[in-house]
Amino acid sequence: MATIKFNNVDIKAISACVPKNIRYNADLGYLIPDEEIEKTINSIGIKEKRYADNDTTASDLCFKAADELLTRNNIDRNSIDMILFLSQLPDYKIPATAPILQHKLGLPKTTAAMDLSLGCSGYVYGLSTAMAYASMEGIDRVLLLVGETFSKLVNPKDKVNVPLYGDAGTATLIEKCESKETYFALNSDGSGEDAVKIKAGEARFPSTSINLQEKEAEEGNIRSDNEVFMDGMDVFNFALSVVPKNIKEICSFANVNLLDVDYLVLHQANKFMTDFIIKRLKYPLERVPYCLDKFGNTSSASIPLTISSVFANKQITNIVICGFGAGLSWGAAYLSLENCQISPVIEY
Repeated sequence: MATIKFNNVDIKAISACVPKNIRYNADLGYLIPDEEIEKTINSIGIKEKRYADNDTTASDLCFKAADELLTRNNIDRNSIDMILFLSQLPDYKIPATAPILQHKLGLPKTTAAMDLSLGCSGYVYGLSTAMAYASMEGIDRVLLLVGETFSKLVNPKDKVNVPLYGDAGTATLIEKCESKETYFALNSDGSGEDAVKIKAGEARFPSTSINLQEKEAEEGNIRSDNEVFMDGMDVFNFALSVVPKNIKEICSFANVNLLDVDYLVLHQANKFMTDFIIKRLKYPLERVPYCLDKFGNTSSASIPLTISSVFANKQITNIVICGFGAGLSWGAAYLSLENCQISPVIEY
C-alpha cells in the first residue's frame, strides 16, 4: 500500500456535467424479461443514466464542467499551472487530450498538460497526482478533469452492462494552501486484470475484422472483444475483500475514527454492493450519499459527480472517498471540503 500525506494543498472547487439524454432502465424490456426489470433496478439502484451523443466525448463533458468551475468561481485562467485529464476514453490515441483542453479552455501556453488513464479508482489516483504537483515549488494551481463516456463501450445487447453505465465529466481545482492535511492509501493487484476488460483495440490485440464482430458470451450476453466485459461476481468479491480494509487503513493513517467522518463517498458501482460494504463497516447508511439512481455507474467520474450532485452549494468538514475497479486498483482518501465551492451538476 502506498500511503501519502499532503499538508499544503486544498480542493478549491468541484463541478460536474452530464449529457441531457436520459435512458431509463424500466425501458429495457427488449433485453431483460419484464418480470426481472424491477428486481434488477432495485438491486443495482439505478433507475436512469445519461448517454452522450455520438459526437460528444468525455473531454467535451469535462470542458463544460471546467468552464463552469472557472467562470462560476471567477478563477483567473492564467493562474492555472497544470491541467490533468483522466479518462479511459481520450479523444485520440495521438495527441493527448489534455493539451487540447488547455487550448479550448483558454489557459496559457505555460500550462503543463498530461493525460492519465485508470478505471473506477481513477478520481482518487488523479486527485493524489494533482495534489503532488500542486505541492511542488513552481506549481500553485492544478485543474483535474475526470470523465467517461462509458456507454460507448457497452454493447446494447449486453444485459450485464447496459443497466449499469452512464456518462459524465467533472472538474476539480486543487491549489496550494497552509496547514491543510490530506491523506491517501493507494493499492493495485494486476492479477485480477480480467475482471473488467476490453480485450481488443490496443497494442496487445489490435482491432481486426474478426474481433470487431459481435458474439454470444456468457448467459446469452452479446458483445465484441472491443466492448467492455465485466465479471460481476469477481468484482463483487474483490470489492468486499479490499474496500472495507482500505477505508479502515485510511482512517488509521489519518488518525481519525470512521464514525467521526461526516460522509463516506464511494465509487457508484451498484447499490447492492456498496450497501453491503457499508454494513460491514457499521457506518451509518444515511451518511453515504448516492447519485447512481439518476446517473448510473460513471466509472472514474462517479465520486466527484456524487459530490456535485449531493453537496452543491454546501460546505463539508471532512469526508472519506474510495474508488475501486478495473486494474484491479483501489484507493481511499481522507480530505476536507470545508473551503471547497461545490457547483450543481450542469447538463450538456
